[in-house]
Amino acid sequence: MTERLPDKSAGGHRRRLRERFARAGLAAFHDHEVVELLLTLGTPRRDCKVVAREALRRFKTLRAVLEASPAELQEIKGIGPVNSLAILLVRAVAERYLKEGVLARPVLDAAQQVFDYLYLSMRGLKKEVFGVIYLDNQHHVLDIADLFTGSVAGSTVAPREVIQAAIAKSASALIFVHNHPSGDPAPSSADRELTRELVYAAGVMKMRALDHIIIGDKRYFSFAAAGLMEEYETSFLDLRLKGVSEARRRIYRAQLFGGPPDKA
Repeated sequence: MTERLPDKSAGGHRRRLRERFARAGLAAFHDHEVVELLLTLGTPRRDCKVVAREALRRFKTLRAVLEASPAELQEIKGIGPVNSLAILLVRAVAERYLKEGVLARPVLDAAQQVFDYLYLSMRGLKKEVFGVIYLDNQHHVLDIADLFTGSVAGSTVAPREVIQAAIAKSASALIFVHNHPSGDPAPSSADRELTRELVYAAGVMKMRALDHIIIGDKRYFSFAAAGLMEEYETSFLDLRLKGVSEARRRIYRAQLFGGPPDKA
């Protein structure tokens, strides 16, 4: 049986934690104090300081504690189903908060929020998850959805299904995203080939694939920033417009990828 400390001790300490949070937020809190404050929400009258320190010792970082599964959390003595549910709820609320922060806004205006949401929702996953950000013709975010789970190298991502979903949402542009559980966001040859296929598939339907972002551990890789999306667009035009005059080619590029036609 876990011993309960007198209310004077545990209760007073809890009150001070909550008052400090009410005054200054989490800025003045150590990571173990953040975990302790979370644990107090589901633990009546018991001292949570030792349990919080043990959680940080086991998982190393606050982020890792929040990303742990309920089963992993409950391996720590003093953390039960109610505690683990509270921690899981915090992560879920944060994900929804960040997601709603990027919806119906121009993606370029919400670039940091988009990355924050993707990083929170995808970093630390044990399997690869492939998702799509759907955009309208003004690049406002219409929706963010996970479509496939598994290895990209295992050909689990079907470009046809990606485009079908985009048509159903009346999307004009797309941003692809997936995670690398290894933590290294460098694209594999399979990642590059898939991205090329997705750019081609989007182009056929006169949609634009703006980027493919790979989330790693504290790092990410952007196909657009690396110049690969432009390379694939040019390759698509070379195939699509073989034998077409340069003037018509410029018009088609402008219609498909935006901007005024280049001057001859």
